[in-house]
Amino acid sequence: MIKIGILGDIGSGKSFISKQFGYPVFNADNEVNKIYKNDRKCFLKLKKAIPIYITTFPINKKEISKSILSNPRNLKTLIKIVHPIIRKNMEKFIYKNKNNKMIVLDIPLLLENKLEKKVNFLVYVDAEKNKKLKNLKKRKSYNSKMIKIFKKLQLPLKFKRNKADFIIKNNFKSKTAKKNVKLLKKSIFKK
Repeated sequence: MIKIGILGDIGSGKSFISKQFGYPVFNADNEVNKIYKNDRKCFLKLKKAIPIYITTFPINKKEISKSILSNPRNLKTLIKIVHPIIRKNMEKFIYKNKNNKMIVLDIPLLLENKLEKKVNFLVYVDAEKNKKLKNLKKRKSYNSKMIKIFKKLQLPLKFKRNKADFIIKNNFKSKTAKKNVKLLKKSIFKK
């Protein structure tokens, strides 16, 4: 099985590109949402660690945002509690899909969490700055302050780009993305 790790900036369209591969995708952002919605143990740990903000189950993402904006150290607390659950879910996903020809790992902090050892190829999604911003502003949860806090967690984009085995340009047009991913898959399967 070939494991693809997707890299890129916030708003570059990593999830959009991941879907174009046509193989199972582990999307860490979606996993976080599932955890907030369904994992009572996680809720209890977060409530104990950040009791002023985490008060209801399922966990409200607005509560999470307020806790981070009030004190960015709360993000480190969240990461400490939530990331091990995501990692465990990722391992289950990999095992469940072991008979697939390929899987895609769409994990925003893939390199930062030293998960590149789990993949065969790294693909960097490159997009123009103004298109990334336009893409971000489409999100219901868009908050420029939160974006700045999350960007501080990331390794420099130049570093990520240099670590990648492949770079794919994303212009946020479905036809072009499908074509680019198809060409990329051909290159990967040749290796």
